[in-house]
Amino acid sequence: MSFLAHEDSQESLTSLPHRDTMGSFLPDSNSYELLTIIGRGLDDLMTVNLARYRPTGEHVAIRRIDLELCTNDMVTYLQGELHVSKLFHHPSILPYKSVFIAENELWVITPFMAYGSARDLICTHFTDGMVELTIAYILLGMLKALEYIHHMGYVHRSVKASHVLISADGQVCMSGLRSIFSLIRHGQRAKVVHDFPQYGVKVLPWLSPEVLQQNLQGYDSRSDIYSLGITACELANGHVPFKDMPATQMLLEKLNGTVPCLLDTTTVPPEELSMKPSRSGADSGICEGPGAGGVRHSNGEPSSSSAGHPYNRTFSPDFHAFVELCLQRDPEKRPSATTLIGHPFFKQIKLRPSEALPELLRPVSPITSFETSKPQDSPSGLASLESGLSQLEVDDWDF
Repeated sequence: MSFLAHEDSQESLTSLPHRDTMGSFLPDSNSYELLTIIGRGLDDLMTVNLARYRPTGEHVAIRRIDLELCTNDMVTYLQGELHVSKLFHHPSILPYKSVFIAENELWVITPFMAYGSARDLICTHFTDGMVELTIAYILLGMLKALEYIHHMGYVHRSVKASHVLISADGQVCMSGLRSIFSLIRHGQRAKVVHDFPQYGVKVLPWLSPEVLQQNLQGYDSRSDIYSLGITACELANGHVPFKDMPATQMLLEKLNGTVPCLLDTTTVPPEELSMKPSRSGADSGICEGPGAGGVRHSNGEPSSSSAGHPYNRTFSPDFHAFVELCLQRDPEKRPSATTLIGHPFFKQIKLRPSEALPELLRPVSPITSFETSKPQDSPSGLASLESGLSQLEVDDWDF
């Protein structure tokens, strides 16, 4: 995308064609009642508000970006993201309901995802990881989004738990389109990408060896499959493999074929499981691979004898196999998103997400009680709402 003059960039941000889903949300700031700030981002250039859409009473999230403080480079970057958001239309990708400029701000209207991100859920309620069936629903939603993104000729390049949002009715949506990259060049579909994500520092632990390596061979959509495998470990273990490593060590580990794994009775040494609860040696989420001994059971829930150690549980062989497939060092050996959707790991899913996820996520409940939260009506109601929202890492949702 060309580097445009600032005024031209602002104009082009709103001149992109609207898709059908945007028709019902007016591009007018007076149509939205701002309730409270629920996050910030982009080096404080962005404010995220919970708001009420006045014509229908529906609650939405509004990303407000001060264009006067943005560099030309940042405006061009945002322009690319918004262009992609208008091309995409899929139930597993967070929709942008309306995009317009209000005075000096760019307003992006999205649905309010009342469970927040999968990362929020790990940080607040599932600190040692989620049960296997919950993870299966989340990963399947992610794969459906990636299948669509890859079919459209793009590489996501920012696949991680904080870019997976869950609505009040259990709909799983991917976001984080800012780093997305098109393989279509001059009307032709390129086989590989050589570009490194402009703001890729935050996603280094999730990036594949070939993206980090930055060599002439480049990378393609299978790099997203590696990131999905890291996300699977993040959801299962409660923390991200490689997270605390220096960048150079992380690169060496990945290039040498070090493979993260699910932490359970088959991968954590028995002597460590018998110790008092601690992540100690398992902290990195990296191990040699599934142990030869021990029997794996089906759901990843702690066994009755697990009085304490968070990893005294057993995930299914299918889950282990799924993660190992995603995290293969050689991208040629990683399956496509379409192939992975048919993996035996997902056979345990019997119900629609709307029927299963809200129950699986208990005791967490979605933030849906807004009625008493108008600032002018009930300060205490707003305080209660803000308390609930404070658990959400909205600045990391990357709408």
